[in-house]
Amino acid sequence: MAEESKGAQASPPLPPDPPPPADVVPPAFIPALQRAFPDIVQHISYFVGDWTVIVPRERIVEIGTWLRDTPETSFDFCSDVTASDWPSRPDRFDVIYMLYSVRHHHRVRLKVRAGADDPVPSVTGVWPAANWLEREVWDMFGVRFTGHPDLRRILMPDEWQGHPERKDYPLEGPGELLMEDPVEWLKLRAEKNTADIE
Repeated sequence: MAEESKGAQASPPLPPDPPPPADVVPPAFIPALQRAFPDIVQHISYFVGDWTVIVPRERIVEIGTWLRDTPETSFDFCSDVTASDWPSRPDRFDVIYMLYSVRHHHRVRLKVRAGADDPVPSVTGVWPAANWLEREVWDMFGVRFTGHPDLRRILMPDEWQGHPERKDYPLEGPGELLMEDPVEWLKLRAEKNTADIE
């Protein structure tokens, strides 16, 4: 029983998304966002000097447009889009947008959560720089962006199977020979090694 308990605790911890400390005052754009979308902002996090706002994926384009166009926010540059994978969570993916305001010199991370089969609206219409960034997230994690003008792989070959940055991707995965059964893959690898020697 103790062994089972140890096994149950072996899964990696979920991301903390800690709330801001009581003595840290949020920048003006965060309360402005909360006033504009009082029922939409799901969580505000502060960690090592960075502010993160978690919002529903279905509203990402609407919120992104507001953050770009509102004078007091003016987040006119999307410097990066990335993701993290938490397979033990129903919404396993965090899709994270790093935003910067050239006018105000402030930054924020906008985060949405998505399940393995949940589409995320593309923000390429808000920040054109997100085009290749979303393609990389699709290629590496398999997060599908609806409304993207050219959603295809950008790092891996077009015929590659699987998404290498998912945590359940095989560490020694064969890529184009990705299989559910690792024994079958080991047999194929042994056959290949034998053929190379011969």
